[in-house]
Amino acid sequence: MKKSSLFVLKSFFGPFILTFFIAVFILMMQFVWKYIEDLVGKGLEFSVIAELMFYTSASMVPMALPLALLLSSLMTFGNLGENYELVAFKSAGISLQKVMRPLIVLVLMLSVLAFFFSNYILPVANLKMRSLLYDIMQQKPSVNILPGIFYNEVEGYTIKVKDKKTIDNVDMLEEVMIYDHTEKNGNRKVIVAQSGKMVNSENKRFLEITLYDGFGYHDQTERSKTTTSYRHTKNKFKEKIIRIDMTQFELNRTDEELFKSHYEMLNLKQLDAAVDTLKSVNSNRIEFFVKGIRNNYYVSRKVEKNNERSAEEIVLPKEDIKDYNPEEIFNGLSNHEKSSIFSHAINSCRGIKTRSNAAYLEEYDRDIMIIKHIVQWHKKLTLSYACLVLFLIGAPLGSIIRKGGLGMPVVISILFFILFHILNITGEKLSKEAIVDPSIGMWIASMVLTPIGIFITYKATSDSSMLDAVSYLNAVKKLFRKKEQ
Repeated sequence: MKKSSLFVLKSFFGPFILTFFIAVFILMMQFVWKYIEDLVGKGLEFSVIAELMFYTSASMVPMALPLALLLSSLMTFGNLGENYELVAFKSAGISLQKVMRPLIVLVLMLSVLAFFFSNYILPVANLKMRSLLYDIMQQKPSVNILPGIFYNEVEGYTIKVKDKKTIDNVDMLEEVMIYDHTEKNGNRKVIVAQSGKMVNSENKRFLEITLYDGFGYHDQTERSKTTTSYRHTKNKFKEKIIRIDMTQFELNRTDEELFKSHYEMLNLKQLDAAVDTLKSVNSNRIEFFVKGIRNNYYVSRKVEKNNERSAEEIVLPKEDIKDYNPEEIFNGLSNHEKSSIFSHAINSCRGIKTRSNAAYLEEYDRDIMIIKHIVQWHKKLTLSYACLVLFLIGAPLGSIIRKGGLGMPVVISILFFILFHILNITGEKLSKEAIVDPSIGMWIASMVLTPIGIFITYKATSDSSMLDAVSYLNAVKKLFRKKEQ
């Protein structure tokens, strides 16, 4: 490898690693703020939080990687331009295309790796993250009894204390009132104590509440054939221990098989198979519906046997329907029979309308689900292409503005990334709402940014004064002069 290529690669690796982890961290903070209420106050172990953050960071790569390539390429070539190193390359006969060549090869390799990551690793990360997040959201908050408030998160008990102080990891309670609902028979069992303490057992499977100087009240039901009476029992105690099972507050993991069929957890091959299955189901359901509707339309007539009219009805074959004259038969019926026919027709039409609306909604939902699978299919490809396009914008733009660091490059990168993100989200939304075809909607951002990248690359390689305001002002002045002439 040439020294010039090695120098450019070394200049690129530092900003790329830095910006990539910064982008992942910012996106993770957005995730944390979104689900902060579901994470706080549930007594989650550090290993659970670390596992969730790890899988979340993996799911953020499709957004962080293009942004990192855009920002790092802009910073790299901005630094090279600011330190007049690009001028040195050009004076040595090395054009901007040759300077960019090793990075283009590197970005192409990263694009291929991004595709394999999106196709094989990202579905697994989404599965692990979504299933773990669901379990955390379903978990009960950890025990947090506040003074003066009835606490009923513990199954079978409602607890209220006047005051609570924590001394050496032991909660000291004053004026404790506990409603025992374990018998599921209403508020018939109440315990009142002057003081108490609350501590977890050594294995943390039980919450032990020790009460001092109190009374226990219990209304017991006595039933006879004629009446129902309640016997009131009052017990005084110096010390009483209540053990509450804490397994209800443990994190219960749901079987991941329940989430595997979601389109975000599938690779390209699985997405194709799922789309084929959905289309087959859709076709079968439509065929079944059409057959059901056709069964409501038939032509029947009464036949004569031995010169007597028989009540037997037979369905005419399709080839005989053209010779069938329903108007002649209808005119020969009585008013009562005509009214009965109209009522039956109206009820039949209403039933068919109801079934048609239900069938339409089912077919629409399946079509939307098919579109979501196709959108996810294209999404895995747009990630790789976006990495290349944003690099082609950042590298030549950095050589034009000639500013390194985290100042101007960050501002310009954010503007281009916001444009890319808005176009991408808009195209995805339009595709999922069946307004545009997914093959177009998912590539809108790339189709818009590709000409921009080509234009900026052309301007940079031809040494055009792209960001020179004087050149644009002179062009406007020349235009007005031509109009005056």
